[in-house]
Amino acid sequence: MYGRNHTSVQIVRKLGQGDRMLGEGATLVEVCKHLEVVEQTYYRWRNQHGG
Repeated sequence: MYGRNHTSVQIVRKLGQGDRMLGEGATLVEVCKHLEVVEQTYYRWRNQHGG
């Protein structure tokens, strides 16, 4: 996973997917597995790109 860089567009798209999944009742762990990121990255993206 080292060296994998996401563009801002990709990050916003993944955060949108995550929001939908959370709204449908998925847990954060399930969302992070689906998005292929760790929780720390998810929270960092959320802080940097709004949420």
